[in-house]
Amino acid sequence: MANVIRVRGARQHNLKGVDLDLPHRALTVVTGPSGSGKSTLAFDTIYAEGQRRYVESLSTYAKQFLERMPKPAVDRIEGVSPAVSIDQRNTVKSSRSTVGTVTEVYDYLRLLWARVGRTVCPECQRHVVPDTVQTAADRVLAWDEGTRIYVAFPFRFSAEITHTLAVSNLQAQGYLRVLADGAELYLPDLAEEGAADADMAAPNAEGATEDESRGGTRLDLPKTRDLLVVVDRTRVEPEDRERLTDSLAAAFAEGGGHAVVLRLPEGESDPRVAERYAFTEAFRCTECGRDFPEPRPVLFSFNSPAGACPECTGFGATLEYAPELIVPDASRSLTEGAIDPWGKPRYRRERATLRRFADDAGIDMDAPWRDLPERARAQLLEGGDGFRGAIPFLRSKERKRYKPYIRMFLRQYQLPRPCSRCSGTRLKPEALNVRVGELTIAAAAGLEISALLAWLQEVELTTFERKVAKTIHREIADRLQFLDDVGLGYLTLDRQARSLSGGEMQRIRLASCLGSQLVDTLYVLDEPTIGLHAYDIERFVSVLERLGGRGNTVLVVEHEPAVLERADRIVELGPGAGERGGEVVFEGCWPELVRADTSTGRALAERAHSRFEAPSGSRRQVGEDGWLQLNGARLHNLRGVDVDLPLGALIVVSGVSGSGKSTLIRHVLYHGLERALGGRASAKAHLGEAEGTYERLEGTSAVEAVVLVDQQPIGRTSRSNPATYIRAFGEIRRVFAAQREARKRGYGPGYFSFNRAGGRCEVCKGAGEEIVEMVFLADVAVPCEACGGARFRDDVLEIEYRGRNIRDVLDLTVDEAIRFFIRQDRLGETLWQLQRVGLGYLRLGQPATTLSGGEAQRLKIARELARPRRAGRRVYILDEPTVGLGVGEVATLCSVLRQLVAEHHTVIVIEHNLDVIAGADWIVDLGPGAAEEGGLVVAAGPPSRIRAASESRTGAYLRRHPSTAAPEADAPSASR
Repeated sequence: MANVIRVRGARQHNLKGVDLDLPHRALTVVTGPSGSGKSTLAFDTIYAEGQRRYVESLSTYAKQFLERMPKPAVDRIEGVSPAVSIDQRNTVKSSRSTVGTVTEVYDYLRLLWARVGRTVCPECQRHVVPDTVQTAADRVLAWDEGTRIYVAFPFRFSAEITHTLAVSNLQAQGYLRVLADGAELYLPDLAEEGAADADMAAPNAEGATEDESRGGTRLDLPKTRDLLVVVDRTRVEPEDRERLTDSLAAAFAEGGGHAVVLRLPEGESDPRVAERYAFTEAFRCTECGRDFPEPRPVLFSFNSPAGACPECTGFGATLEYAPELIVPDASRSLTEGAIDPWGKPRYRRERATLRRFADDAGIDMDAPWRDLPERARAQLLEGGDGFRGAIPFLRSKERKRYKPYIRMFLRQYQLPRPCSRCSGTRLKPEALNVRVGELTIAAAAGLEISALLAWLQEVELTTFERKVAKTIHREIADRLQFLDDVGLGYLTLDRQARSLSGGEMQRIRLASCLGSQLVDTLYVLDEPTIGLHAYDIERFVSVLERLGGRGNTVLVVEHEPAVLERADRIVELGPGAGERGGEVVFEGCWPELVRADTSTGRALAERAHSRFEAPSGSRRQVGEDGWLQLNGARLHNLRGVDVDLPLGALIVVSGVSGSGKSTLIRHVLYHGLERALGGRASAKAHLGEAEGTYERLEGTSAVEAVVLVDQQPIGRTSRSNPATYIRAFGEIRRVFAAQREARKRGYGPGYFSFNRAGGRCEVCKGAGEEIVEMVFLADVAVPCEACGGARFRDDVLEIEYRGRNIRDVLDLTVDEAIRFFIRQDRLGETLWQLQRVGLGYLRLGQPATTLSGGEAQRLKIARELARPRRAGRRVYILDEPTVGLGVGEVATLCSVLRQLVAEHHTVIVIEHNLDVIAGADWIVDLGPGAAEEGGLVVAAGPPSRIRAASESRTGAYLRRHPSTAAPEADAPSASR
C-alpha cells in the first residue's frame, strides 16, 4: 500500500465505482474519450482528496484563507500524498501581470539590479558611484605625502537655529573650528562675541542697539553662504589611515552623508586658497552634479509608484483615440455616417454642426472618406477654423467617464499605444539609468528566456559584485533553465501574462514546481502538451520524467501519443463519454494499449489507415473560391509577413511554439477581417495589448463574416448549460408556453426560465441549491428546501409537454431530446448540431462548469453551426480545437470541419496535431524557430509540399507520421 495510491469506489460525477491502483514515484497517464471522466478521476477525486487532507491538517485559522474542496464521492483513498494541481486555465486578467512577475524571475532581477547595478548618468555617460569612508580615504591617501588637509562637513541651518545656539551645539559636540565662506573661525571666540553682543543688544533712547549705533559688522553664522565644520586638520600620511578614516566617518555621519576635504597647496595655510573635494554617500554625478535615487528593488517595480512611469502608471501603454476606429469604413461618406461617433442617434446637433462646417469649408458630404483631401480629413478629426473635430469632441466627454455608458462609448474608439515617455518599458527614467553589464532591467526583460539565460552566464561582474550576486544569480538561472526546459525559451519576461495560452500558463506553473524541488508530492496535470509542436514534446516529456525521477508521483490527463508511449502506466477510461463512460477499460503500458480493443487502442492502431477526406464529390480545387491575401503583417516577431490563404478550404497554420501562429492569425488577420467586414476588433483590445498592423488585406469581398472559436470557458456558473449556450432553451420554453394549460394561466416563455423572476423558485433564485458557508470548512451545497432542487415553482412544473415538465426535459440527453422533440423541426435542427459534433451524450441542463475542455470547444463549434444560415460565406478561426479530444475523436472533428468547407466556408485552424495537419487542404508553416528565430513563412501549400520542405520542422514530423493524407489538390497558381 505504501507504493501505490489506492482508489476504491470512486463515484464522482459519471465515475461508476472506479477501483484503481496508481504507482507512486512514476508517470501515469489517464486517457480516453472526451467526457469519459478523466479529469473527474484525476482532479475532482484524487487531487481533491490529497488537497483536502492537507488543508484539514492545518489550524482552523489558516483554513479560512485557503481553497476548501469538498470531500469527493469515493469510498476510500489510501496512500495519497500532498497534491499540487496544474491545470490548463489562464485566469490572469490584469495588464500589470507579466511572465516575469508570474514566475517571480522579475523579482529576482529587481534585486540583482538593486545590488550590483551601476547607475549611468545619461548626460555624461559616467558611472555614478556613491562615496564611502574607504573610497574617500583611498582617494585622499593617493595625494602627495605631507599634504595639509582639512576634513569637514557642511552645516545646514534650520529656521529655529540661531547663531548662539549653533555655536554652543557645535562646541558641545567637541568641535573647535568652522570655515565660514572660506574663513577659518575659532568657535570659543564666536561664543565670547555672542555673549558680548547680547549685552549690547538692548535698544537706546533712539531705539537702536549699541552695535547698530556704532555701525558694527558682527558675524552671523546663519547668514553665511557656506559653513563647514572642521572635524580634523592633518597631513596625508599613510600610517595615519585610521585617523583619516575616523575623521571621514564622523564627517559623513554629521553631514548627513556629505563630507568635504580641503587640500592646501604646498606652503599655504589659508583654507580660502585650498582645493575643495566633496564626497557624498548619495548617488550624484561628479561631472554634472545631477542626483540619482539609490537603486532599491522597488525602483524597478512597475507596480509601485516608486518605479512606475508616471505617464502610463506602469502599463507601458496609453489609450489614444485611433482615426481608423473613428472612421471604421473609409468607403462611407459623411452623409452615410463615416465619422462613427456622430452617427449615434443622440448626437443630432453634432451632425448638424458638421454639415454647416462642410458647407462653409467646401467639403463634399457625399464623397467617400478616402477621397476627401488630407487637410479636410485632418480638420474633421482634429478640428480647426472654429470647428471642434471628432477627437476633441471625444476628449470633451472624458469629464463624464464616471458614467459606465460614457466609458464604453469612448473605449470603442481608443487603442493602446506605446507610452511616449517610457517607450513601453513601464519604468521611470531613473530606473532605466541603472545597468548590469550593458543592459537595463527593461532590456533584460525584453530578451527571450533562452537569450537571457545565455547573457546571465556571460555578463561581466567584478569580484565583489560576483560575490554579492552569487545567490541571486543562481536563483534566476535555475528558474530560467526550468522555463527553457519546458519549451518556453521563446517567451520574454515582459510579455503580458494574460496573453499566454492555457498550455503556456500550465507549463509556467510546471517550471515553478521543478524549481521547488519537492519530493514525495503528487502532481496532477491537465493536458500539458497543449500548444506544443511535436518538436517540443519530446523534450517536454523528459521534464515530466525528471519530475517523477525526483521521487514524485506524476498523474497526467493526456491524449498525445508521444506522452502515452513514454508513460510508466496508462489508464484509459470509457468506453464512451458522459453516462456511457466512467469505467476503467484499460490498465497497462504502451505496447498493450496499441493492441487493446478500446477506443484509444483502436484509434492508435488505425492511424496508419486514417484519411480525413472531404465528403464524396465535394472536394474542390484549392483556391477556386478565391484567395485572402495578407501583406506586410507586423507584430511581435512578425516582420512584414505575406501570406495567401485559399477561401473555401481547410487551412492549418502550424509551426513550433512561439513561431508566431496566434500572432498572425488572431492578432493580425482576425482583427483585420473584423475591421474590413464592418466589425470592431479593436473593441476587444485591452490596455497594454498590442494590435498587429498590415499593409494590405485583399479578398474580403468574398466573405460575409469572421468567427473566432477560442479556448475561453463558456460559462462560469451552474446557470449556464448546453441548452442555454446553443440557444435551444429559448425554443424549449416557447414550446411549453404554447401548451393549452400554460396559455390558460398566462404563462409566457419567461415563466419557464430559471434565470428570470416569474416561474423560478424565488428562494434559491432558480439555482436549485443553496450554498452554506462553513468558514474554515468547504462550503456545502444542499438542495433548496422550497423546490427540492427543481429550480421552478410547483405550478410551473404542472405544465407538461408529451408527459414531461420543464425539469424533466432539462434532464434529457441531447440524443433523447432529439427523439422527444421529433415534431419541433427548428429545435431538432439546433440539437442535431450538438449530436453532429459528438456531444449527443450531454444532458441539456448539465452545468457548463462541469464540461471538459474538449466538450467546451465542440460546444462552441456547435453553436456556430446552429446559427441561421444567411447568404454569404464565413471564415472560421479555431485555436487548437483538438484540446481535450481523444485520439479517435479527432476524425469526428475533422469531419465537422470538412462539412463547413463543403458549404463554401473557410476554416483556419491553429494546430499542432499531426492528424489534423496531414488532412488539411493548405498548410502555412511558420518558423523555422521560436520568437526572433521565427515569424517567417517557412513553407506554404498542400501537405505534400510541406513534407518536401527540408527547412520545415513540421514537414520532418509529417514525413514520419503514420497516417496518409487525403488526396491533395495543388493550388492553381504556382506563385501560391
